[in-house]
Amino acid sequence: MGEVDPAFIQEPEHRPRISYIEGKGVPLIDLSPILSSSNVSAIEFEGLVKQVGDACKEWGFFQVINHGVPLEMREKIDGASRKFFAQSLEEKRKVRRNEKEVSGYYDTEHTKNVRDWKEVFDFTIEEPTIVSASHEPDDTELTEWNNQWPEYPPDLREICQEYGQEMVKLAYKLMELIARSLGLPADRFHGFFKDQTSFIRLNHYPPCPNPELALGVGRHKDGGALTILAEDDVGGLEVKRKTDGEWVRVKPTPDAYIINVGDIIQVWSNDRYESVEHRAMVNSEKERFSFPFFFNPAHYTLIKPLEELTNEQNPAKYWAYSWGKFMNNRKRSDFQKLNVENLQIYHFKISE
Repeated sequence: MGEVDPAFIQEPEHRPRISYIEGKGVPLIDLSPILSSSNVSAIEFEGLVKQVGDACKEWGFFQVINHGVPLEMREKIDGASRKFFAQSLEEKRKVRRNEKEVSGYYDTEHTKNVRDWKEVFDFTIEEPTIVSASHEPDDTELTEWNNQWPEYPPDLREICQEYGQEMVKLAYKLMELIARSLGLPADRFHGFFKDQTSFIRLNHYPPCPNPELALGVGRHKDGGALTILAEDDVGGLEVKRKTDGEWVRVKPTPDAYIINVGDIIQVWSNDRYESVEHRAMVNSEKERFSFPFFFNPAHYTLIKPLEELTNEQNPAKYWAYSWGKFMNNRKRSDFQKLNVENLQIYHFKISE
């Protein structure tokens, strides 16, 4: 990726600062109470629920340890990912994403219409994943997303599928804690994910000769429900702190996962919890790898504030919108530079 092509250069106000603030205070939550086979005391469980609720409210981000995902699984996906990205561009492009094949390899993704300094490999959890065929509101046609798997490494498919199942299990546990923190039954969100459109992305951020001009991923919010991120020890994730709007660096914690609330939870919770802007930095010396899992509902889900969380004093703040159409709209902006900002949840905000 040599010298920085102008396509990668951020506008001056969005360029990263090379000196950074380390994110003191990003909550670190121990999930062992819900994993231990012994009966957890009600006090311990309620304490965990409160920690999760406070983290969602104050940061929109938190880290979890003792989460139940075997370390060996994480090491396997890390190793396979490094082998895949170490191949020649010609080999990687044999499984290249395009507007028809939305899973696979890609190295020209844009965020906010600026190219990201990274290459990715995407795969969906459900094979095939059923989705809306277009972003047009009146088009009811459906299509299938099928994964593309490379020849090398030969075990990539199996490793990715096993890891994906671990992510789904962890996501359900976290959604139960989030539901309880909102005063809802633990399984309140489960039904939305029956035909999930979730996917995992393998990210590779090569060293960048001008890390002060480009970003691995530009500032953005996640459009889905919940993101579970594994990363190596290089670090680079920055979160916009809600209290003062400063960008703060999340320090990697060994074997922890970084969790963030997506736009869908913001809408379901009627703004009690907020999806927060974040971005990924690059550096000039070390490559970085990360593996986000995006937990997304079925394409036919209508996203709107939950009735239990709205009343006359606290009316719904959003119009309902189709997740399938929203997701399709977002995918378009990955492949073409649009002249308009891509779809955001504030476009569905009800004016007061």
